[in-house]
Amino acid sequence: MTVTDPVDRCSAEELRGLFLFEKLTDEQLGWLCERGRVEFIESGRVYSEGQPAKDLYVLLSGTIVLSRLVGGDDVEVVRSSNPGVYSGAFFAYLNEQVPQVYNNSMRVSEPTRLFALDGASFAELMTDWFPMATHLLEGLFFGTRNTQEAIGQRERLLALGSLSAGLTHELNNPASAAVRATDSLRDRVAGMRAKLGLIAAGPADRPDTDWRALTGLIGLQEKAVELVCKATPLSPLEASDREDEITDWLEDHGIEGGWEMAATFTQAGADTAWLDLVAAAVGQQSVGAAGLERALHWLGYTMETEILMNEITDSVTRISSLVGAAKQYSQLDRAPYQVTDVHELIDSTLVMLAGKIGPDITVVKIYNPLPPIPVYAGELNQVWTNLIDNAVAAMDGSGTLTVRTSRDPDCVVVEFADTGSGIPADIQGRIFEPFFTTKPVGQGTGLGLDISWRIVVNRHHGDLRVESEPGNTRFFVRLPIQPRVEQKEG
Repeated sequence: MTVTDPVDRCSAEELRGLFLFEKLTDEQLGWLCERGRVEFIESGRVYSEGQPAKDLYVLLSGTIVLSRLVGGDDVEVVRSSNPGVYSGAFFAYLNEQVPQVYNNSMRVSEPTRLFALDGASFAELMTDWFPMATHLLEGLFFGTRNTQEAIGQRERLLALGSLSAGLTHELNNPASAAVRATDSLRDRVAGMRAKLGLIAAGPADRPDTDWRALTGLIGLQEKAVELVCKATPLSPLEASDREDEITDWLEDHGIEGGWEMAATFTQAGADTAWLDLVAAAVGQQSVGAAGLERALHWLGYTMETEILMNEITDSVTRISSLVGAAKQYSQLDRAPYQVTDVHELIDSTLVMLAGKIGPDITVVKIYNPLPPIPVYAGELNQVWTNLIDNAVAAMDGSGTLTVRTSRDPDCVVVEFADTGSGIPADIQGRIFEPFFTTKPVGQGTGLGLDISWRIVVNRHHGDLRVESEPGNTRFFVRLPIQPRVEQKEG
């Protein structure tokens, strides 16, 4: 609860003891006390991010906590008990050049005294009092930098780096082992089939017809494996029709519950013509429906085993690919500054963001030949992440994301284009400003494009710009092909 206690009046001497006001004259301190007020707050929130910025608050005693909304979470960025720290409407002197809203939330964690000055008065004194403006700008610089660092940690996805450090070790080894085990399993199963063939070819006291049927079945098993390897995916309608045909064939040949085997045979690429070959090979007239059913079950197991092994191989190969993409994205095992293929960086970022991009957004890649260039690869991946993330948000779940690369005489150019609603012309010049965002409070920090601009322009001496109209927003990243001397790292 906030209480303005008339007994707790503003004291010019108390204000003079604060670093913010130490250079002010008695007249100026008196002016502050006349325009401002002292508030006593037991605990709780003083103001919330996104509300109209009405007052500048300066801590007299107690503790203030500043926070920002990041992805729905209230992230603490500053906690201080130092008298003189300030927050609130410190952009009031810029008037309508910037939105006059609180860019953070402030609360007090214990009984706290604050000196409060309304925004209009603060704007007036900033215009006339240069010494105070010097202090404020210095404090604003360091405060903004600390806030950018705290929230920028989330923007840069540094958690992915620490996660990948363990992920690459914990997943890559078992994934590689699983691939080897699957190959070994395939060899062992092939060996078992060969052993069975040897048994079938050896002497035994049984009718010749049984031996011929068994030998023929061994041959069909090998053909069944080949059939699975050559099988092509069917559409849902084609698969349904194929299953119905196989089920009817099995019923016509006296095999009950044939629908259970029909799905496996269909997935394996078998059809009724192949089943006719099976029936002829085992000699259905001599072995009967029961013998044919046993033969088909044996072949079905063979096909199912082969299908499962293919699925295991595909799965673990996918795991290995994702691990490789994570390593490429985070650049954990590489030097920060290196000669790199830009296309590889973009591809790894697209893989990492595939789940967020979603099935209703079409990704079109138009890659032209580019030379490898010296870059801070991990930082560039953050740029791609920010630009792709903004494009996906602008398209609201559906549309086309186009990634195009080309070469200027001395630069490579990477373009990200989306079919979203576009960026209004009157704010295009401000989108790279720190904390500027068009997203609702809590859904954007306003640092993504600022970070991207600093990485491209300050870090790589390149260029980042935007062109936008409804249905066609394009961000252009230009990176120099030749390194600057000061960029090289030993």
